[in-house]
Amino acid sequence: MEDRILGLHHITAIADSAKKNLDFYTKVLGLRLLKKTVNFDDPGTYHLYYGDEVGSAGTILTFFPYEGARHGRAGTGMATHIGYAVPEGSFDFWINRFKEHQVEHGQPSEKFGEQYIPFKDPDGLQLELVIPKNTDSRKPWETAEVKADVATRGFHSVTLTLRNADKTARILTDIFGYKLQEQSGSHYRYLTNAVDTAAIIDLVEEPNANRGDGGAGTNHHIAFRVKDDKVLMQFREKIASSGLNITEKIDRNYFYSLYFREPGGVLFEIASDNPGFLIDEPLAELGTHLLLPPQYEPHRAKIEAVLPKLD
Repeated sequence: MEDRILGLHHITAIADSAKKNLDFYTKVLGLRLLKKTVNFDDPGTYHLYYGDEVGSAGTILTFFPYEGARHGRAGTGMATHIGYAVPEGSFDFWINRFKEHQVEHGQPSEKFGEQYIPFKDPDGLQLELVIPKNTDSRKPWETAEVKADVATRGFHSVTLTLRNADKTARILTDIFGYKLQEQSGSHYRYLTNAVDTAAIIDLVEEPNANRGDGGAGTNHHIAFRVKDDKVLMQFREKIASSGLNITEKIDRNYFYSLYFREPGGVLFEIASDNPGFLIDEPLAELGTHLLLPPQYEPHRAKIEAVLPKLD
């Protein structure tokens, strides 16, 4: 069981204003800022992590906010929708909250027998609040305004939009161990039984839709979870032997990663649980310091001078 893909680890998206992004996800949606660091490939840009109290895998949404970034367009070859699990009876709270904060949202709808509310973040990233069929018992992060009885529990699902779903589905089933749970028209729901939450990948097949165009308001990649970097490398061997190009192991400070582009065009990552988010900040102080990878620490003053203010 432990040598399997354990559902979703994190999802990374692109934003415009770092301040608007921070305010929306912490103040409106009520997530915890877990880490304030920089893009390892572009240290003049933040990398912001949001999630539950401890940064549990399956709750972690991260952003690269590029000030003044052009807006992207969700489309095929992209993760297009992120679903968050919320408790039954919480929709009235969230609809009122979205109205109060002028958040673009739709009315409650249903798919695969579950009620959901679609909404968008300030950059247009497509999100959903979902009441799962099975109660999600994960402990949520609470704020003064978003209490535990309504707060998000972490990821419910992510939707990939594809021109053809067949080869992507085979990655999910043959390599990652997911199974087709249900189909409704061109919508396919895949589920892993390795974990109880953050376990759903929805595939939507749209042969004639426009290809996605990356930019603010779009997802950059989705990351699947494994127990540790030993299991990570077992999956590297499986993916490489299937004929796909995959990176070497990359140290992301809080986890180890591999990246590959699946046949439908979506950038997949596999990320390990180890070493976790407490290696450089105590639990009570998560998200309160600007943390730099060692190679950038000598340039801290220069980096801090170019990063936008978040206070």
